[in-house]
Amino acid sequence: MTYLAVSIFAKNEDDFFRQLDCAKGKGAEAVEIRVDALTQPGVESVLKMVRAAQKAKLPVIVTCRDKKEGGFNEVAPSLCLSILRESILAGAEFVDIEYANFKCPDTHSVLKAAIEQSETKLILSSHNFDRPFEELDILYESILAVYPDAIPKIVYKARHINDCFAAFDLLRDTDRPLICFCMGAAGQISRILAKKFGAFLTFASLDDDSATAPGQVPVERMKLFAWDRQDADTEIFGLIGNPVAHSLGPALYNACFDAEKINAVYLPFWVEGDREEFDAFLDCVSERCKFGFGGFSVTLPHKTHALDYANQHGDYVDNLAEAIGAVNTLKIGFNGLLSAYNTDYAGAMDALAGAMGAGRHDLHKSKVAVVGAGGVARAVVAGLADVGARVTIYNRTLSKAESLAKEFGCKFASIDELAQTKATILVNCTSLGMHPNVETSPVPEGVLHKNMIVFDTVYNPLQTKLLTDAKAIGATAVNGAEMFIRQAMAQYKIYIGDEPDEELMRKVVYESLSSSV
Repeated sequence: MTYLAVSIFAKNEDDFFRQLDCAKGKGAEAVEIRVDALTQPGVESVLKMVRAAQKAKLPVIVTCRDKKEGGFNEVAPSLCLSILRESILAGAEFVDIEYANFKCPDTHSVLKAAIEQSETKLILSSHNFDRPFEELDILYESILAVYPDAIPKIVYKARHINDCFAAFDLLRDTDRPLICFCMGAAGQISRILAKKFGAFLTFASLDDDSATAPGQVPVERMKLFAWDRQDADTEIFGLIGNPVAHSLGPALYNACFDAEKINAVYLPFWVEGDREEFDAFLDCVSERCKFGFGGFSVTLPHKTHALDYANQHGDYVDNLAEAIGAVNTLKIGFNGLLSAYNTDYAGAMDALAGAMGAGRHDLHKSKVAVVGAGGVARAVVAGLADVGARVTIYNRTLSKAESLAKEFGCKFASIDELAQTKATILVNCTSLGMHPNVETSPVPEGVLHKNMIVFDTVYNPLQTKLLTDAKAIGATAVNGAEMFIRQAMAQYKIYIGDEPDEELMRKVVYESLSSSV
């Protein structure tokens, strides 16, 4: 079993009891008492907390974290040792002490003697808040050499998501209880996938404001990532991009997986950097065929990187993705074979045509201003060019607009020239206006007019500033949700092989976007 433990950072007994009830109600499977958070830590006070957790039928971890390894308040070593010893004798299921401190002869002898009189399990922990440990396997063996029955806990800061793979490797290579994950936003996937990789436990927070370590995920959100049905056979899907926190993909796909009882989970994969970091991420995935990665959605800024990678290392690249010059869907098949597709094309064209109450080819000869020259723009421009629309691409970096325009036989101009556009349709293909920067717009004042159709491919928020401005002057506003839903339906079929529940997808997307307003 992998415990989903909530770390309780309480200042006093009453605060602890309140948080304990909240943790149990939200689905915690264990709780951690952080003694170093208490204003006045004492043996009797901690023992009351231990008994309260046991009464709530939640396994309890008693931790008095040293300030050198992330502790909040300085607790005298002698008091810390007394609290841990008495917690063991009182029947606490686990006590956690730093590996470095446990090696002290006095500490070692006192705790060893107490543990041998109880059923308490000892967690020996080692933290690096700055960077990954250089040799995880050696550290792991060193911890066990000090106390063979210990549960090693190795936690380090992930500087990039690619640092998480070493933790996965160590978890998969050991056949005994081990806690190993990464701190920081880049390390969140290692917390979420702890059960998949067989970790002894992972930590969650009560909510966004009560995290006790960088990158902790609230317990309710952990449940959304298929926590209750994760196992070693769970297939992993997700969104690769930067940023990814705004995405509705996890809510959408996990709801579909739940409804169809598919043993899979969909996560946000925050891949910072450029092509080098993107390639390194997919290299890490391809080197671990047995880990169960099934595929990825790809968003800004990696859609062209995905095409380049698939052409060099993939087994199949769809002709449409090749023509567009961007990939938004990667499927990983048997033995790690990689296939690449683009579902943005159909999603964008159907969304725009549907809003007009027309077919795709009714866009023929329409004057269209496309703002942006990235991956989404490539799909939109390809679709518009295919039906014979008259497209002008506007972008801040003129060379990018020029390059894209030459590929599809369009015009191009600087974003500063957008004010002179004669277009009847304007499509925003940039990320400007996306959550959380909802007050920004890609279009200067004076560009929009009441006879214009304004299509924003950004879907979160549902009503961007661009669309709000469009409605204010009487223009037709088309949000990006429809494009998102249609491209996601095509992606789902590539991943799973079956048609998704369209009604469920629409329900999840619109409810999620409405609740975020």
